[in-house]
Amino acid sequence: MKRSTGHGIHPRPRGSKGLTGALLASTLLLSACTGPAEPRPSDGATAPTPSDAPTEEAADAVAWWRAASEPRDVVTQLEVPWSVVVLDDGTQLLSQRDDGAVLEVDADGLARVVGEIDLTAAVGEGGLLGIAVHEDEDRTLLYAYVTTADDNRIVRARLDGDAGNRRLGGAEVVIDGIPRDRVHNGGRIAFGPDGMLYVATGDAGRPEAAQDPGSLAGKILRLTPEGEPAPGNPFGSAVYSLGHRNVQGLAWTQDGTLWASEFGQDRFDEINRIEAGGNYGWPLVEGASDDERFVAPLITWTPEEASPSGVAARGNTLFVAGLRGERVWQIDVEAGALIGEPVALWQGELGRVRDAVVAGDELWLLTNNTDGRGNAAAGDDRLMRVPLAAGD
Repeated sequence: MKRSTGHGIHPRPRGSKGLTGALLASTLLLSACTGPAEPRPSDGATAPTPSDAPTEEAADAVAWWRAASEPRDVVTQLEVPWSVVVLDDGTQLLSQRDDGAVLEVDADGLARVVGEIDLTAAVGEGGLLGIAVHEDEDRTLLYAYVTTADDNRIVRARLDGDAGNRRLGGAEVVIDGIPRDRVHNGGRIAFGPDGMLYVATGDAGRPEAAQDPGSLAGKILRLTPEGEPAPGNPFGSAVYSLGHRNVQGLAWTQDGTLWASEFGQDRFDEINRIEAGGNYGWPLVEGASDDERFVAPLITWTPEEASPSGVAARGNTLFVAGLRGERVWQIDVEAGALIGEPVALWQGELGRVRDAVVAGDELWLLTNNTDGRGNAAAGDDRLMRVPLAAGD
């Protein structure tokens, strides 16, 4: 379905509160992709370009993966969804920002509420945001990033039961005191290959806090599953990197590199390679800079091209969900450098895309057209999946 790229808000049919699922009967080949956005200069410097890419021999070694078909609906009529997790048994868990509900979606595309995060105080961009699942001895724990009346915090709750019969227990605090505001709350969380919990926070409307190592705002945090600063953190605290405006995507490529998406202010959104102790410049720099104190982004886009949120990785390919850009960017990397050029997928077809997750050989996408900023169509919002195929 082709959408308008306008920013008017259109009501969608609500009907009952029930959720419906639908899988399309046929798989459609991807017919066309738009060209890439060129990295743009900032403060007299440019972000890395394809000319900085590795040699042809290095490129040949990359496991190239391509989106092989059109996204297919799995469940529709979601209420401001924000994050999706695919479990080992193939079911999915979703967070809904405004009502604090955690949903389970089964193999038939049927969704049910498994519990709610009662502390949720949804104001502006805040609410129930990122979720992640972690196995702890004989327990399965759901971790959630939630905006409360006082702060942003991470909580965790036991997830009991099997597919179709899961239920969420009471929540306990993992870390609190992360600054909150109507905007720039960050919110993505993910367990890394090292078993540590990574947390993306925003500057909460206080740009200067992003440069303060003593503040949790405008950072990527690295924690133990219990919420303590992870061993080896560069500042001896929970802070792993700083100088971020509003990070909403975290993913690791197969070489163990951590990548993050970041909202710029007016000029440049970013994809960054995250280094321990790295300073990414905000608010002193937006986009690339020739100042050696700051880590330069891999890619910059204008907000109209991206406004990037969730990031997924398959091999050495990144898939970046675009909100204002209404597309998914596909990016190939090797040894921390860009290979080829970014490719825009499904531009203008899905509306705002909030999250992207890879599980096995499938890409899962979560739209975000019912959050008051989107152009909602009948059936929004949607969880969708796309089979991936290896390139030649």
